[in-house]
Amino acid sequence: MTPINRRGFVAAAAAVAVSPESAAALGQTAGVSDQSAMNANELDFSDDADFKAADKGFIAALEPGVVKNAAGDVVWDNDAYDFLDGDAPKTANASLWRQSQLVRKQGLYKVADRIYQVRGLDLSNMTIVEGDTGIVVIDPLISAETAAAALELYRDNISADKQVTGLIYTHPHVDHYGGCRGVLPDGAGDVPILAPEGFMEHAVSENVFAGTAMTRRSIYMYGAHLDKGPTAQLGCGLGQNISTGTVGLLEPTKYVSETGQRETVDGVVMEFQMTPGTEAPAEMNFLFPELRAVCMAENATHTMHNIVTLRGAQVRDAKQWAAYLTESVGLYDGQVDVAFASHHWPTWGNDEIVALLEAQRDLYAYMHDQTLRMLNSGMTGKEIAEEFQLPPALAEVWANRGYYGSVSHNVKGIYQRYMGWFDANPAHLWEHPPVAEAKRYVKALGGMSSAVGKAREFLREGDLRFAATLLNHCVFADPDHQQSKQLLAQVYEKLAYATENAVWRNFYLTGARELREGVKQATSASDSSDVKAALSVDQLIDAMSVRVDGPKAWDLDLAIDWYLPGQATYWHLRLKHGVLTRTSGSAPNASAGLTLIMSKVQLLQLLAGKGLGSIQASGDVTLLTRLFSVIVTPTADFNVVTP
Repeated sequence: MTPINRRGFVAAAAAVAVSPESAAALGQTAGVSDQSAMNANELDFSDDADFKAADKGFIAALEPGVVKNAAGDVVWDNDAYDFLDGDAPKTANASLWRQSQLVRKQGLYKVADRIYQVRGLDLSNMTIVEGDTGIVVIDPLISAETAAAALELYRDNISADKQVTGLIYTHPHVDHYGGCRGVLPDGAGDVPILAPEGFMEHAVSENVFAGTAMTRRSIYMYGAHLDKGPTAQLGCGLGQNISTGTVGLLEPTKYVSETGQRETVDGVVMEFQMTPGTEAPAEMNFLFPELRAVCMAENATHTMHNIVTLRGAQVRDAKQWAAYLTESVGLYDGQVDVAFASHHWPTWGNDEIVALLEAQRDLYAYMHDQTLRMLNSGMTGKEIAEEFQLPPALAEVWANRGYYGSVSHNVKGIYQRYMGWFDANPAHLWEHPPVAEAKRYVKALGGMSSAVGKAREFLREGDLRFAATLLNHCVFADPDHQQSKQLLAQVYEKLAYATENAVWRNFYLTGARELREGVKQATSASDSSDVKAALSVDQLIDAMSVRVDGPKAWDLDLAIDWYLPGQATYWHLRLKHGVLTRTSGSAPNASAGLTLIMSKVQLLQLLAGKGLGSIQASGDVTLLTRLFSVIVTPTADFNVVTP
């Protein structure tokens, strides 16, 4: 084993760190086991400040910690994580185990005067602020069922008769709006719903345009199909899991557009800080000046966050993220006694809040600046990720640990943001796709038996990473070769047990499970009727355009008009050269071969496959059939670890 370089592994540990027990048990490589010293010697496991903060203000827990839907199906089970009460086993990284112990704490907590949080009933937190007559809810979780349970927990223990008088979405990720129907089951009515400018555009685009692929990868990221236990899913670092109830979307009634904007909802005064391009394309922090509290949304939590998520998303701007946190320090230093976020537990005390914001600011700034320095020296994203070192003063901060984001995939994301996928090596311009490449590797290694044998050698030497690479080639070269699939599953498990990053663990374990058992069917948040209804006509057409089977549509030339009297607008659809384009205006297209006159509801029914019904149609209705014949319905159960 090579000598331990503490400054080196301190930085890399945020990407993959191992508990000393795991390293000894699994026989990891020097490159991995060296990092175990970070846990043993650098991290202070006697520090219980986070545990005290996570318990502070506890009022009551949901007993049992299980939420069911109307049909009696379990959509959330926090009690499944009771196994975390013990010490970290050899099958879990000790630092990740500690984080999961903190995050699985469940119940209603008092944050400050008039401010409460319900934590541990979904991936995210729901915050409740008492107003003059009712309550303002911030981020109503993922599902209506979990949000309703959270609200009931507040009403059972604090005030049974307070109605929801305001709703705030901090940003357009589903775990911050999906449970809206649980707190406003009859819709918004006169209740104001506030959100950052651009909320609707990003809420629907993420869940519709690339929603199928993101849903599939989210199953890996959150370990949605994994069992819960010491050898299985421990959590997600950001929260324990994602609920599986009913997703809704109520459109905001008022948008926040600039920093310094003040709004009052039911007597609750809020002053906003806009932070677009950070954790989400549209996001905002906000100060409660009269309560000396600040909501940091998802911009400052108790983990390193993602610059690029493993489920897939646009790369976030680490430089801008850091700049907004600098601005936050200037805005809130001396103005607040508590900072709370949409995940994890609050931070109390002005000095402690500033320290958290500055540590996370420096984390994102350092990753950004040093990645740029290294790429400008000619290093590729993979090379930067392998060599990157965080300063010990940043790496030793618990809130900077890589439980959700990681140094490794974050610096690759920063590289991608500036340089794209290509590393400038001509050999990488035109590589074979995975199956073709795998067959050639296996042939070059002397056939399947020889390739698997060489993988076993690397496994015996402790080089799990290269063993995984070789075995992955074997599986893609022959997906029916059970020996290589089973061995690769074992390697993925060993990597999972060692990593500090929860979503890496979930990826490894889900990959292992699918190698052994195959793929389970998935559903998408875009299946929500609320999400579909929230799409504008332009977005509905755009969603169709990305589902056109281009080669099948090469020879089609169709022109169809949609007219919605309620919007007094004609949408002109043109399918030509395999591309569906749109324009709109107040006048019909004289060249349209078919015109449909309908309401938005009728349009949604048409797109759901319910036929024309009472829609008024003039022209050649077969054009509609020809259009729909080249629009494919994607499935969220495509293979990942096999071809």
